Amino acid sequence: MGTDAVVDNLAVAYDTPMLVGECPLWHAGEQTLYWVDIGGFTVHALHPASGAHREWRMASEPAALAIHAGGGLVVATRAGFVHLDTGSGTVADAVADIAPAPYDTATTRFNDGRVDAAGRFWVGTIYEPRDRQAAQMFCLEKGVVSLKWSGGMMNSNGLGFTPDGQAMYHADTASHRIDRYRFDVAGGEAKARETFQLFSADKKADDYGGRPDGAAVDSEGAYWCAMFEGARLLRFAASGELLREVKLPVKCPTMIAFGGDDLRTLYVTSASHGRPEAERERYPLNGCVLSMKVDVAGREEYAYQP
Repeated sequence: MGTDAVVDNLAVAYDTPMLVGECPLWHAGEQTLYWVDIGGFTVHALHPASGAHREWRMASEPAALAIHAGGGLVVATRAGFVHLDTGSGTVADAVADIAPAPYDTATTRFNDGRVDAAGRFWVGTIYEPRDRQAAQMFCLEKGVVSLKWSGGMMNSNGLGFTPDGQAMYHADTASHRIDRYRFDVAGGEAKARETFQLFSADKKADDYGGRPDGAAVDSEGAYWCAMFEGARLLRFAASGELLREVKLPVKCPTMIAFGGDDLRTLYVTSASHGRPEAERERYPLNGCVLSMKVDVAGREEYAYQP
């Protein structure tokens, strides 16, 4: 297992702190990094080569992003799925509804998501009362939303697909658990759940290392996971072996994305909202977007097919 201190090549890609930065998404065709600030109701875009930054203020909290095959993005917001025309100058002109939220928006919102090889956009929910495991998994396919499974989780996260498309990873952050499913690309079904990783939930323990949040799968099939409250990233082999730990200068990393010309730049979003004052002093980069070079490339994201 390789273990790093805070990596030497770590950089701050965007230094304005997000409340809850999430869902970094690299658009290879545009050489642009997109991400959301859930608490800030905003979708962000950064063109690293030029430093150009744009943002769109949304009517309800954006959570998950997908590249739209027809241009722009699909945004999973609390109110439902919308198309964001990233070439438009104003939000009023840029946003068009795709499908309304299939749940009670008073208690639930969309959270983490990813597109599969067939162009479906899978997005799970977070059940905000957190008094029972009532989160759900939905799939947007050609404009129609279907329920894939219900219950057994509170905070859906960590979606990723193996390079061969035969397995899906998924985390329930509240349960400190990452699962793996056998995935049927043709039928769009995830079956035969098995526990991939289970982390300690004892936050008072000296060795508490955080809980699994967003993730990505690299070109070798390894699963990278951001450990919220753990100030670190973990890279696991498909066998479950821990291959690498990367310590970060942010306490609450939320998700990762591979970008750059060679897909060897790893971008990391993070959160700052509600964190204790002592933590903010120790981790002044909380909420910023970080980047680092890695040896193994990621993979281009699939586009949603309308």
